[in-house]
Amino acid sequence: MANIKDLKKKIKSTKGTLKITKAMKLVSASKLNKAQVRILGLRPYSRELEETVRTVSALATNYSNEYFTQKENNKSVVLVISSDKGLCGGYNSMLTKTVRRFINEKKDEELKFFYIGKKVRDLIQKEVNSGKTYTFAKADPTYEEVRKIADELGTMFISGEVGRIYVAYNSFISAIAFDSKVRQLLPMVVTPETKEAIKAKYPYDFKYEPGAEHILDTLVPEVYLTTVYTCVLDAIASEHGSRMNAMENASKNCKEMVKKLTLKMNKLRQAKITTELIEVVSGAESLNG
Repeated sequence: MANIKDLKKKIKSTKGTLKITKAMKLVSASKLNKAQVRILGLRPYSRELEETVRTVSALATNYSNEYFTQKENNKSVVLVISSDKGLCGGYNSMLTKTVRRFINEKKDEELKFFYIGKKVRDLIQKEVNSGKTYTFAKADPTYEEVRKIADELGTMFISGEVGRIYVAYNSFISAIAFDSKVRQLLPMVVTPETKEAIKAKYPYDFKYEPGAEHILDTLVPEVYLTTVYTCVLDAIASEHGSRMNAMENASKNCKEMVKKLTLKMNKLRQAKITTELIEVVSGAESLNG
């Protein structure tokens, strides 16, 4: 049974941990605010760009692009975007479950994994064929750093080395929620049903300057790059939100633990005082007796 001295040490230690978790929560909240502004600002542009390309490609006659070309190749690349640090709740464990489920669904494909962040890599690297782990100069990658990664993977697809490129990441929903998913980046797919729906929506001819093919050849690579960058920003915002909530819960647990330990210490102190009073009274009684 713990004595008062031990309880005081535990209370002091827990209060020290509480200071750390509070500080980490504030740091994550600040980073989340910046990351949230970035992803919410980029998403409308990314969606509109993707929708524009989908519409023009569906209406253009006999248009083909290397990013739309289906490859006769069962080799695929999966870019997994996780965190380098822990203490972020279920951020990495949820993504790991999603990746493992994806592996079971794609047993007919020869998957090779590339990584941004090391936490999920450390969990699955013994189970899969692992490739390069990308690192950045700072915690948040720049657009140019992401471009280099996208270009490297895109070149593998265009050359025919791989037939598909996927990205596994946590999509930011809010400060307290994210969605773990695996998304196909290449080849870009516009299904016949989608094409027919677009043609029905726009039953008239557009005039393009300098031309539909030229516009698409310029925009399609930009859609691919923007999608990769959006996934990276999604993952960053989700990480900061998850860590902020994890530190909030840790702080609450610390406060609750301090409260319980203090109550227990006070009970032991009161019991000790009561025992001492009983001994004094008993001694006085024996002297008078």
